[in-house]
Amino acid sequence: MNGEIGVADQPGGFAWFELLTTDVAAAGAFYRKTIGWRLKDETTPELAYTVLRSGGTPVGGLMDLPEEGRRLGATPRWIGYVAVVDLEGTAAQVRHLGGTIFVPPTDTNIGRIAVVADPQKATFGLIEEPGYGRWKPGRIDEPGRVGWHELLAADRTVIFDFYRELFGWQKVDAQTDPADLYQLFSAGGQTVGGMLTKFPSVAQPSWLHYFNVDDIGAATKHISAGGGRILQGPIELPDGCWIARCLDPQGALFALQGGRGQTSIEPSSASEVGWSAKWGGMASHGRMVLPKPKR
Repeated sequence: MNGEIGVADQPGGFAWFELLTTDVAAAGAFYRKTIGWRLKDETTPELAYTVLRSGGTPVGGLMDLPEEGRRLGATPRWIGYVAVVDLEGTAAQVRHLGGTIFVPPTDTNIGRIAVVADPQKATFGLIEEPGYGRWKPGRIDEPGRVGWHELLAADRTVIFDFYRELFGWQKVDAQTDPADLYQLFSAGGQTVGGMLTKFPSVAQPSWLHYFNVDDIGAATKHISAGGGRILQGPIELPDGCWIARCLDPQGALFALQGGRGQTSIEPSSASEVGWSAKWGGMASHGRMVLPKPKR
């Protein structure tokens, strides 16, 4: 992690994170212990809503998965919202580029939003003038912040153009061999994530967001004690950072990254979903350094 100022309040950067869950109280308690977020009830007459804060900074929200979504088969999930200047225009561009609009531009308690999916069905949000987005800038490697964004794509070699056209994201290494398994990308000039083609055992394309913690050993112990599952890790990276990919008790996918801290770590040798452990080395903060296939 380069420790630069975050891009949360800039167009094209992830600006807000929202957990849709089937048990708000249990999920709130789980993340309070695991990540250290403070919870603040900001329910309105129209919507029950809990804001998640890192120190005094709001970083996301927690709400009940709507009944209509449950009837359609939606499961608990994190949604990352990307800041845009023209919500209607960007939503129209999503459709033009082959994506799907699940929730059209709508005024909400967090700002004017839309929920969409890319052409490979990975869901994300758009947000214009976020109501909680005008905080003082912070470093994206601070504990409690969201420090990395990973797209588990159906085919990462073709999906990048969709996000480049939509948000202006750039490939960090334009010379990367198309056969490489991981593509770093930047938003607002800062490297903020990567894209890879998912394994078949990952049910569908999705975004995976990494939450920063001081002590990954303590955080993963809270996950196990709180009814969550460690799908992979903790894994130590060459720079001394550790990562783990996880499910919360309601089934929402998320990831952790952070230091060793004072708590002992019990690395898992098994991976329930066959992620990168098969591929070889990894570099800092979720950025995987993968061997090129033999020709």
